[in-house]
Amino acid sequence: MHQPIASIEAVQQMLAAQSYVCGRPLATVLFLALRLGRPLFLEGEAGTGKTEIAKAIAAALGRRLIRLQCYEGLDAASAVYEWNFAAQMVAIRAAEAAQDAQHLRTGLFGPEFLIERPLLQAMRPQDGGAPVLLIDEIDRTDEPFEAFLLEALSDFQVTIPELGTIKAPEAPIVILTSNRTREVHDALKRRCLYHWVDYPGFEREIEILHARAPDASEALSREVVAFVQRLRSEDLFKKPGVAETIDWAKCLLALDVLTLSPEVIADTLGAILKYQDDIARLQGTEAKRLLDEARRSLVPAGT
Repeated sequence: MHQPIASIEAVQQMLAAQSYVCGRPLATVLFLALRLGRPLFLEGEAGTGKTEIAKAIAAALGRRLIRLQCYEGLDAASAVYEWNFAAQMVAIRAAEAAQDAQHLRTGLFGPEFLIERPLLQAMRPQDGGAPVLLIDEIDRTDEPFEAFLLEALSDFQVTIPELGTIKAPEAPIVILTSNRTREVHDALKRRCLYHWVDYPGFEREIEILHARAPDASEALSREVVAFVQRLRSEDLFKKPGVAETIDWAKCLLALDVLTLSPEVIADTLGAILKYQDDIARLQGTEAKRLLDEARRSLVPAGT
């Protein structure tokens, strides 16, 4: 048996060791999910660190991370298993050549021909303990797949008609993420603990940047975060997430930038904005206006 995590503070310390800065509300729901063995449903804007939470937990606990990347049209067979038809055809030819009819009848659907997909992998015993199963961007799938997950997450078992039911000896640590491109059905959410992962406040984002881009100076870090947070208040097609803040800071470091300027911002906008219409909005004097407003927000009141 693995030693249970003792407290909410221990969760924060555990994640901090993986360079993941975690506030107390998120640490609390993580602690409860781990203590109670409940799936955790994380919802929020893209780029707020939902996927990174699963990676940090797996690394901190020394568990295998199994990721199911969701997409439109994903079905149970693709998520659980499929048969290796090419290998089965070779076996059929060999059995026919050897006139081994018995093998044709009984041997073609054995474990050696089974290709395990993420959900089945998560049900298998793992070295180091039950794995972390990340079901990423569940909002991209269809409702029939959600219905299938209800049983899989309730009983932690899957059924393969040719082999029978496979049940996890120890329930995996399950984390589902959603960017809320559509509403996920309440029945699935009810089986999970829920947390909305929002954009961090200024000081929290500074902490995150220090953890992920420690070579950035304090002055540059504060300018970067202030500018990105000011940018999020604009009417953009896609607001930059924390991931973009980190990427931008690393780009600025690679260019040996010590302080922001409208010219530097114009040259590096592709690190923080991913749509041409958004980039076009910041051409000309817009970048300077936002930079001036960001710098004013950094000046203490009364100075």
